[in-house]
Amino acid sequence: MFEFYQTIDPHVKKSTVNWRIYKLVQLGIIKRIGRGKFVLGDQTTYVPDIPKKLKTLNNKLKKKVPYLNTCLWTTAIYNEFMLHQPGNFFLIVEVDKDAVDSIFYLLKELKYSVFLDPSKEILNKYMTKEKESWIVKPLVTEAPVQKVSNLYTTTIEKMLVDLFCDTVILDAQQGAEKDRIFKGAFEKYLVHENKMLRYADRRRKKKQLIQYLNEISIFRQQNRKNANL
Repeated sequence: MFEFYQTIDPHVKKSTVNWRIYKLVQLGIIKRIGRGKFVLGDQTTYVPDIPKKLKTLNNKLKKKVPYLNTCLWTTAIYNEFMLHQPGNFFLIVEVDKDAVDSIFYLLKELKYSVFLDPSKEILNKYMTKEKESWIVKPLVTEAPVQKVSNLYTTTIEKMLVDLFCDTVILDAQQGAEKDRIFKGAFEKYLVHENKMLRYADRRRKKKQLIQYLNEISIFRQQNRKNANL
């Protein structure tokens, strides 16, 4: 962007360009997606719908374990981007690693049909018959979450990285559907690349994710938008 402004005014100062960038961001003309990276401001921030069941469970957890770090979401959020809609959904309860077992048994006591970070075999044997099933799994430290309807849930960056990493729980969203979800998310919503890649790095999948995004031309499309600014 500095080089662009130099074509208009060769003597322009970096401080002036920084101020112009700041104003463009404030006006919503451009949006920041990473350090030194911007896109035109025609994308919106992703906010998932929160089912009543998750809100009810969140209230129960707050009473029982008020200081627990949680992230509650449903795999139904991917349907927005998918061509073939799965008939089964998982209600995901992510909590601190040290609390996984206790929360699992707490939900069992509360009469929830719940599974603890299930394997592919468990999913195929027990869970495919249910339209909705509950899963308790560890919450990755520093995972990007957001507060919606008084509970902490996933962000667009987290749901994309989880889609790339959790191929067992998100089996119905793999293959061509995965490509469709990634492309649809980047086209419709504001995705902070740094936040997404930092979370992917926490999950030890950063290099693989970058390679995948290049393969489906997402990063190259983003770079062309950046260049046009």
